[in-house]
Amino acid sequence: MENSITKLFNIKYPIIQAGMIWNSGWKLASAASNSGILGLIGAGSMYPDVLREHIQKCKEATNKPFGVNVPMLYPNIEEIMNIIVEEEVKIVFTSAGNPKTWTKWLQDKGITVVHVVSSLKFALKAQDAGVDAVVAEGFEAGGHNGRDETTTLTLIPMVAEQIKIPLIAAGGIATGRGMLACMILGANGVQIGSRFVASTESSAHEAFKKVVVDAKEGDTQLTLKELAPVRLVKNKFFNDVQELYKTAPSVEDLIQLLGRARAKKGMFEGDLEEGELEIGQIAGLIHDVKPVADIVQEIVEEFEQVKAEIILL
Repeated sequence: MENSITKLFNIKYPIIQAGMIWNSGWKLASAASNSGILGLIGAGSMYPDVLREHIQKCKEATNKPFGVNVPMLYPNIEEIMNIIVEEEVKIVFTSAGNPKTWTKWLQDKGITVVHVVSSLKFALKAQDAGVDAVVAEGFEAGGHNGRDETTTLTLIPMVAEQIKIPLIAAGGIATGRGMLACMILGANGVQIGSRFVASTESSAHEAFKKVVVDAKEGDTQLTLKELAPVRLVKNKFFNDVQELYKTAPSVEDLIQLLGRARAKKGMFEGDLEEGELEIGQIAGLIHDVKPVADIVQEIVEEFEQVKAEIILL
């Protein structure tokens, strides 16, 4: 399955395990890399010293390539980038910020840089910034998202038509069929998040994993666009947000309701009522928790099977 993405990252399959906050620690990233895909540590929920520990443990657990996802809106960004360089991480995915800020600085130190975008406009800006590849993420995705609500089915061919660098599709992908569909639309690979939340190695709380497995169509919704658009499971906190919207709240009102560490409370500590539970629409197709190696094998086998069936048509 060799192509521009497998060559760029030196991996077996063109699949990236998303670097999600409170889910993507060293156990998940190393298991993903050991399975022939690219594992990512999610730096967004880690203090700098915690990130360093996860990088070091990941290096001990795999001799395969892995990377770090860095949301650039978080504090301590300079310290985080310096740790990545000091620990000799060779792949960085950046998001939630201007790719021009760090791309050349990282590349000058021998690091491959990928930027996550939610629109064609920002994909072109990322390309102009010199990134090595882009992740184009449709609004089906879990966690923080684009305000335009462009679906993956629409976004991928629009981006593929106009950029010249490798393209990774994300948002609403959890199966081999979904992977093949995105590649037919023009992607060179896929980034998968929600499916790996429901894995044995994910650092998510077991109660949250059960919520993901039990989720049905319509159980998630994009909200809080005035702050940073986020797709949430409809729980008590989500309902509280919707009730607040009925009062035409200010941004300050929304910030006050959100408070601090709401995502940690939900996904990492397992508070299913007051916590922020971020997951993609594709959760409706996730029916079990299993080891990363089994998930990857399942996706790849389905991809190859469906591709062969299409060729025979």
